[in-house]
Amino acid sequence: MDFAAIIDGVESFAAYVGELASVIGHVGRVAPLHDYCAGLLASEGRRSVEPMAALTAPAEVSVQHQRLLHFVGEADWSDARVLMKVRQLVVPVIEDGEPIKAWIIDDTSYPKQGNHSVGVHHQYCGQLGKQANCQAAVTLSIANHHASLPIAHQLYLPKAWATDTARRRKAHVPKTVRFMTKPQIALMQITAALKAGVAPGVVLMDASYGTNAGLRFGIAALGLTYAGAIVPTVKVCAVAEPQERVSVKTLALRLPKHAWRTITWREGSAEKLTSRFARVRVRTAPSKGARELGDAGRPEETLLIEWPPGEAAPTKYWLSNLPAKTKFRDLVDITKMRWRIERDYQELKQEIGLDHYEGRGWRGFHHHATLCIAAYGFLISQREKIPPSAPRAAAVLAKPALPAGYRPRGAADQAAAPRPQLNRHHASSADRRARPRPTAMPLLRPQIPANQAENFVTQ
Repeated sequence: MDFAAIIDGVESFAAYVGELASVIGHVGRVAPLHDYCAGLLASEGRRSVEPMAALTAPAEVSVQHQRLLHFVGEADWSDARVLMKVRQLVVPVIEDGEPIKAWIIDDTSYPKQGNHSVGVHHQYCGQLGKQANCQAAVTLSIANHHASLPIAHQLYLPKAWATDTARRRKAHVPKTVRFMTKPQIALMQITAALKAGVAPGVVLMDASYGTNAGLRFGIAALGLTYAGAIVPTVKVCAVAEPQERVSVKTLALRLPKHAWRTITWREGSAEKLTSRFARVRVRTAPSKGARELGDAGRPEETLLIEWPPGEAAPTKYWLSNLPAKTKFRDLVDITKMRWRIERDYQELKQEIGLDHYEGRGWRGFHHHATLCIAAYGFLISQREKIPPSAPRAAAVLAKPALPAGYRPRGAADQAAAPRPQLNRHHASSADRRARPRPTAMPLLRPQIPANQAENFVTQ
């Protein structure tokens, strides 16, 4: 989005930032709030503070640089209040036509070279797909089939950081922050969202969260439903055969052929997404997170299995506490909605600069993420006006007529054929200008006079 269009032509951006300013605190923070969000939306390349300062205040880059650095890294404004305001502004747009269907738990990582940025540790980095030096943050998003929006974002602080007083003090980690596992952070975010009155949805999780029985039972205790991916080694017993405990992979391989159904759940980018699924009512075997419940206390869950045609074995497994009477296709549809979080992370990082922050402190890390989510929320709120974000709105916009003689840049000129009897149209005059005709030149070399030819000497 062009910066001039944001600050001059898009009145809704000023109104949007004005609403955010109502919870930002001091009036002196309004201008930096506006410029930081505009810089995130309009900058090209890396969205660090310096290029955003050059874009938003080219006449005073140094002063603007310091102003934005202070606003994002040191100013004491509440991330929770800003995210709540973003939710109030954007959720009505997301729910236009369909209510919230899902809450999505996930985490995102930020590769780092050094060891001084808050929370940096050698851990699994999803962005790189391996163990690496990185930061990791746990997020909670709300979604339906139309759109999605992150509503919570908190840095995971490894034990090495949580117990290191000197590093905590240098990075300004609040004293109230203690070591928590990622599932514990996720459950805290879910609890806070419920208290804030966020419309509930089915909680979706990947295997790093769904395999955690304690998290699943904690979600159920809050009165929520879930569909969490699990690893193939999770032990369960089918309700029909309560005495035999096997891995979900073993159970899937034993299912008869008639247990599998081919289901299409949505349109993909090129074709409809279709696969084979089976579902079985099971109870999980006692594990570290559920041992205290005993056999009788373990709730029934639905095991959903995906076995795509052509694969040698099932590829994905989920456990869900949705009612047993839930339609098969609806179960697959809601479970597969977790794909939206992957697109959110891609757009937040590539288009907004979520992973471009270069500060090292706790407050700056969270402030930058909050402002990225706020900028992303503005784009979502404008999807009815800015194609191609909203295919439904694209048809409403009038398509301007092309001028006579228009030819796209790089397109070949449609000149006449060399034989006039085949093409009676004159050659195109596009991109041509009048010029004098060149003087006629002979094509054959003139003959050398005989008296001059005799003067040549042959050696």
